Amino acid sequence: MATYRDAKCRLCRREGEKLFLKGNRCFTDKCAVDRRGYPPGERGRDRRIKETNYGTQLREKQKARRTYGVLEAQFRKYFRWAERAKGVTGLALLQLLETRLDNVVFRLGFAPNRRTARQLVTHRHFTVNGRIVNVPSFRVKPGDTIRVREHSRKIPSIRESMENRRGDTLSWLSVERESFSGRLVSLPGREEIPVPIQEQLIVELYSK
Repeated sequence: MATYRDAKCRLCRREGEKLFLKGNRCFTDKCAVDRRGYPPGERGRDRRIKETNYGTQLREKQKARRTYGVLEAQFRKYFRWAERAKGVTGLALLQLLETRLDNVVFRLGFAPNRRTARQLVTHRHFTVNGRIVNVPSFRVKPGDTIRVREHSRKIPSIRESMENRRGDTLSWLSVERESFSGRLVSLPGREEIPVPIQEQLIVELYSK
């Protein structure tokens, strides 16, 4: 599968806002958006682009893809699932993205960002309901328990992330730091998903 290997900060600069792809670095004065708050490229500072409705919708879709680290084909698949789900399509799409195992690991504070969470999952450092899962896109369901494996609890990135975690745990998750475990309590409502994404624009883009 294709993988984005260029500088992650270029993605934030292209979207014009922080996507928090590098964890705690995004909160420091080293953040590229704070230092160079214009699109990347030789003419990025002076570029003038007339924004159209389609362009606005496309940028919102790209922002969502880059935030969650999902490629286009996979993102389209999530949208098709969301269309068939009951309720609001935009919310269903965000719930599908939020309940990916790599995202849940990140939200629980076991990794500083989604990219590191994806790597840790792939390297078999987590179990779901006692079973080893190494698929980042694995869908976590309400009631599932995610646990760091015993021999993985000394990994620096996991311990540092837990020690340096910013903010409180989201209401739809519960964490037991002493046992290195967490649980998905319920599916999140829109107000419980802290991402600056206008999902209705994505629905309009794919509905054309």
